[in-house]
Amino acid sequence: MELLMSARVKISPMLSCHCKQQNSNFVPTFSPRVTKRVFVGPVGIMNNPKSFNSIAGSVQPLEASAVDSFDNTLPSKDVLEIWRNADAVCFDVDSTVCLDEGIDELAEYCGAGKAVAEWTARAMSGSIPFEEALAARLSLFNPSLSQVQDFLEKRPPRISSGIDTLVKKLKDKNTDVYLISGGFRQMINPVAAILGIPLENIYANQLLFGSSGEFLGFDIKEPTSRSGGKATAVQLIRKAQGYKCVVMIGDGATDLEARQPGGADLFICYGGVQLRESVAAKADWLVFNFKDLINTLD
Repeated sequence: MELLMSARVKISPMLSCHCKQQNSNFVPTFSPRVTKRVFVGPVGIMNNPKSFNSIAGSVQPLEASAVDSFDNTLPSKDVLEIWRNADAVCFDVDSTVCLDEGIDELAEYCGAGKAVAEWTARAMSGSIPFEEALAARLSLFNPSLSQVQDFLEKRPPRISSGIDTLVKKLKDKNTDVYLISGGFRQMINPVAAILGIPLENIYANQLLFGSSGEFLGFDIKEPTSRSGGKATAVQLIRKAQGYKCVVMIGDGATDLEARQPGGADLFICYGGVQLRESVAAKADWLVFNFKDLINTLD
């Protein structure tokens, strides 16, 4: 019996959406980072797994010339209005909420880091179908259940600087927060726990293992397992919750795809970890620091 571990063109912002009105009297309050930790294994969720600790980190700033080549680093009035009044904000995880690409880190831990990282770069640029890249990357190292468990114990997630404050501020404004990722629930559930995001607000892929812990593949029924999957996930969220305005934040081509009719009204490209120029150029707003988003919510 199998075990299931779980946990193109530029489109202008859809300004006709009826966003919730911003409360001008809102005064944000801040509290310490959520410390609850979870680990998802084959028999469920275990609190505070041994050796698990999150790490907040930062990356080296980009050269000024790289930033100056874009004309969308300052948001328009319309973009700011949608951002400030969004009903829900959906975050990519790898190279956005977290500093690393989860599958690359797992592959490196299993001894296939370089080859998998090359596939990841191609997938994030949109040059090949995502599902093809995902299958190819996993086939290079076929992670076992025990390898995944060991990885989660020894390699805690590295959280991008400022993301915890941003999520807290959004939640204080009664804005719902989601994680939508082409990565795996096994790695994303602990991140959600750190940020206080409900597990039901995660849309991600699932690794499949056999009864002996051998790798079998991934669940192709998950929308995020294929190209256009993040757009599908946002559409499902929007329809289920009746949101009027939804924002997508991420760094890759699959995040950009989420901005379409019935999906996200706004795409904010986060270039603070990886700057993918073809994606950044088509974003409604390009930011390199989450402080830019935090400050505009005041």
